[in-house]
This record gives sequence, C-alpha cells and structure tokens, in this order.
Amino acid sequence: MASSFQGRQINPKKFHKSQLKFYAVLIPMAIIMGLPIVYIFNHAFKPIDELFAFPPRFFVQKPTMQNFLSLLEGSKAGGIPITRYLFNSITATILVVVLIILISTMAGYILSKKHFKLKKTIFEINTLALMFVPAAVAIPRYFIIEKLYLINTFTVHILPLLALPVGLFLMKQFIDQIPEELLEAAKMDGATDRKIYWHIILPNIKPAIATVAILAFQAVWNNIETSDLYVNNEGIKTFAFYMSTLSTVNGNSVAGTGLSAAASLIMFIPNLIIFIFMQKQVMDTMAHSGIK
Repeated sequence: MASSFQGRQINPKKFHKSQLKFYAVLIPMAIIMGLPIVYIFNHAFKPIDELFAFPPRFFVQKPTMQNFLSLLEGSKAGGIPITRYLFNSITATILVVVLIILISTMAGYILSKKHFKLKKTIFEINTLALMFVPAAVAIPRYFIIEKLYLINTFTVHILPLLALPVGLFLMKQFIDQIPEELLEAAKMDGATDRKIYWHIILPNIKPAIATVAILAFQAVWNNIETSDLYVNNEGIKTFAFYMSTLSTVNGNSVAGTGLSAAASLIMFIPNLIIFIFMQKQVMDTMAHSGIK
C-alpha cells in the first residue's frame, strides 16, 4: 500500500542537458555560500599570530591543534571538563529530537486524518504560535518553568523545547498528501490506528521527519538561553553555553579568540553532517508542504 503513494518523489533522478542553465547559476552561488564553511574550518586551526593578522587571512598557513588543546586544558582548569558539557548537549539533543518527532508525527496524524471538535481551532492556534519570537514569550516561559519546578534541573533542557509549532505544521501539511483511500483500504484489511501510524504514515513522511529532526536538532544543540537563564549548576549546563563564555579567558581576549574558534568548529560540525545526509528530504518537504 505504502508503495502506491509517490508524492514524496520530487527530485529528478537523472541528469539532462536542460539542467545546465540551472547549474550555471547554482554552482557559483554554492561556491559563494560555501566560503563561510571553509573559513570556519581554517579559522579553528590558525595560530594566535594568524588569528590577529592584518589584513585578515582567509586560509590558514601554519595549521595547529593548539586551540583545541587549550580548549581541553581550559575546561579542566575550570573544574568542569569539556566532555561534561558535550555529554549534556548530546543527551539533551537526542532526547529532544526523538520526542519531538514522536509528538509531531502523532499530532500531525490526528489533525490531518481524524475528525473531532475544535480540530481546526487547535491547528490555527499552532499556526499562530509560529508568529511569536522567543523574546516575546520569555517572561511567561520563565514563570511556567518555575511553577513546574524545572529550575536548575536537567529536565529544563528537554521539556520546554518539546513544543515545536513548525514541526507540527510541516507534519500535518505533509500527511495531508497521503490519500484517504490508502487509509480506508488499510482499515478494511483490519489495520488499527497504531498499525496505520507505524506502517503507512511514518514510512510515507520520511522527508518531513528528516526536516523536523534538523529543526529540532538546531533548536536544542545551539540553545544557550536555557543554561543561561534557568540553570545555576555548572555541571548540567550545555556546550553551547560554555562556548559563549570563551570570548575572554581570565580577562584575556587574545587567548579567548583561539578557544572560541575551536569551539565554534565543534559546534558547527554536527549541524553540517546532519544537513548533508538529510538535504534531499528537506527539499522534498519544502516542495510538498502546503500543496493539496
């Protein structure tokens, strides 16, 4: 049944000469947009004299690992090893991504294929939530977190981030593309809602799942606000927060520049890897979301 739904196959599978005009425009644009990535990698391996060279050098001439070694030594001197910050970030990221995917896919299935009162209102509320920037809800968010006794707990890195309105929006719009006839045929064969969800819905929304996974990953992996506002215990803060404190080391902004360059590369690599492996699914999701 699932194989009969071909709505997610949007990207061309073979090269055709008619695509050359697109490559003529896209390749130069890709090179320009790729320059910051090249710079991040080069910047992390620059020695101190190259970091402050004038005019600034784009490519490193004498690569060194000293910035990374100093990053490790600096974290040990502070009492909390850098591995602890990384462990906190990795654990929170995995839990948030998995839970957001489960919540978004389940809620998207219900809002798309089930009929109940206030269904349209609930989806409109979720869409309205997309309009609010984090700064607008900072104070209400703090009061809610405080009332839930999440202050200075590791759970505060997870629970508040599970609400991802854009994730539910993308899932619902993508599930709308699955034909009702496919689900009706499954029900006639005796399939329960659980089987329909696992064996029909999930296999056919893999592009949307990949997109939501990327959005969720970036939201939690790059999150500084939680450790800054809600956590006092240094042992449960994340690597993103630790990186934000490296601009100066014991009042020395020169030493902090090298540490920040190394930490920035460590923060950037997971984002790059996850997007490289999931970019096709992201394009498929953007092409189909909102299309009836």
